Amino acid sequence: MQRRTFIKGTAAGVAGAGALIGAPAIVKAQPEIKWRCASSFPKSLDTIYGAAEIVAERVAASTDGKFQIRVFAGGEIVPGLQVLDAVQAGTVECGHSVSYYYVGKDPTFAFDTAVPFGLNCRAQNAWMYYGGGLELMRAFLKDYNIYQIPAGNTGTQMGGWFRKEITSLDQFNGLKMRIGGLAGQVIAKLGAVPTQIAGSDIYPALEKGTIDATEWIGPYDDEKLGFYKIAKYYYYPGWWEGGPQLTFYVNIDQWESLPKEYQSILEAACAEANVMTMAKYDAQNPPALRRLVAEGVMLRPFSHDILEAAYKAAFELYDEIAAKNEKFKKVYEPWLKFREEVNLWFRVAENTYDNFIYSQQARRK
Repeated sequence: MQRRTFIKGTAAGVAGAGALIGAPAIVKAQPEIKWRCASSFPKSLDTIYGAAEIVAERVAASTDGKFQIRVFAGGEIVPGLQVLDAVQAGTVECGHSVSYYYVGKDPTFAFDTAVPFGLNCRAQNAWMYYGGGLELMRAFLKDYNIYQIPAGNTGTQMGGWFRKEITSLDQFNGLKMRIGGLAGQVIAKLGAVPTQIAGSDIYPALEKGTIDATEWIGPYDDEKLGFYKIAKYYYYPGWWEGGPQLTFYVNIDQWESLPKEYQSILEAACAEANVMTMAKYDAQNPPALRRLVAEGVMLRPFSHDILEAAYKAAFELYDEIAAKNEKFKKVYEPWLKFREEVNLWFRVAENTYDNFIYSQQARRK
């Protein structure tokens, strides 16, 4: 599907049900279709798991119930970290996950979610929809028999939960931390021992001492999973996930068999999930953070020397991978150029505005 067609679908999705009001008439002659969607996430998280439910609900409403997608939580059909494999093999028709779970197959997957010190949510959307990201990632994922659609974002995440205060870079030596994507390789360069664990399995691993620290998402989701009951130090920012995208995977054979009207409706539904999920996080995280602090959680920023060391290690890693992986290089080089341009724009307008507002708000207290 060309980007122009996709953007039209995106606009429909963002506008909501009103923009799709004519859909039931269009689909009267279309077939009844039932799909299963394997999510990587637990049902308890109405945000990240709920993004797939937004897609399913909008698709059903826009097809007068003829196109049904049933969402299954991580572990119900397949383990949370095997969603891509299940969609690729046709075990399920579609899935909802984060692509950086699969960097072990190829580090290029990370660009479909987030890379350390990469793009924030708005920049990720800009790159995907208007900066060539969709074309690059869809071409890459085609080799895995998957059609990719952006379907959610968490915004910049927190830096994780630690049992002990981290006051120096040396304290990363030997630290066992649950962390996904290329960030695991970056903190390994800092001396830490990364491990990838599905969301529903993090709490017991932290409780048993299998890991010393964990990152997940942010205050709202982290509060629900109860990490504050075990680890009291809550660090920020999550420099490895500035704007991590959630992705809706569709088996290519299933995608190509869909009527064109259903394809457009599914694209629009994913666009709606992309917008609504980010909005929900922005609304729910502030009160959740206040509640966590009231519970005795100690907020701490990563020190400047830790951030600088991680930044240096991250871009050294990207250069190393690009030197030996042509697929990674093909995405990385235009992505890096886009990142430089969009950050320049944000520095001029967005950040200047935000920083002034923050300073005035702090002064009034």
